[in-house]
Amino acid sequence: MPPTHFPKSIHRRRGSADDELLSIPQVIAELGVSRATFYRWRSRRKGPASLRLPNGSIRIRRSDLDAFLADCEETKR
Repeated sequence: MPPTHFPKSIHRRRGSADDELLSIPQVIAELGVSRATFYRWRSRRKGPASLRLPNGSIRIRRSDLDAFLADCEETKR
């Protein structure tokens, strides 16, 4: 049995064990927006949910990005 003091995998899906954590460069490339746009959305709480790792890096769960895109499609209709 693995020690319990180690952090769980950084690849988690809400409800699944394989949710990839994406970096900001990966997310902005997929969305086709500038870094400034991403940070503006983030400051206004309009972009995908993000989390800050202990080392200060920001990551976005694949499931959160997919939910953000789905929400954008629904808003568009």
